[in-house]
Amino acid sequence: MLDLRDFPVVRFIGVPEEGYAASWCAEMDRLLARDTPFVLIYPPRHHEEAHADRVARGQWLKRNRAVLAARCLALIVIEPDAARRAALEAGFPNLVRAFGVPQAARATAAEAEALARHLLGGGRLSDGEA
Repeated sequence: MLDLRDFPVVRFIGVPEEGYAASWCAEMDRLLARDTPFVLIYPPRHHEEAHADRVARGQWLKRNRAVLAARCLALIVIEPDAARRAALEAGFPNLVRAFGVPQAARATAAEAEALARHLLGGGRLSDGEA
């Protein structure tokens, strides 16, 4: 589900079909075990996540909040639609409070990649770059 070929830039490439949360959790455990900072990029979401998967992932995120916050510099969502991107951004403060990981949305994969590289190079989401 996670493409690590360009680590520490990690891309979610799986399909969130019902029942995927167990695989996601296992791969995230292995990712955190690397003990290395990374940025996680998610593609645009085309389908709603099944309730059971959302609950399972939420529980994992809560259990692993501290270590995830220490390793994941940001979760970047690619969302080409400006209105959807704005809606995502409006919800990010609540997600950051809940899970401890900074979040951002970008219109294109190239913009997400640029932001990831900026963060990995020591930049911050708030400094207006990327």
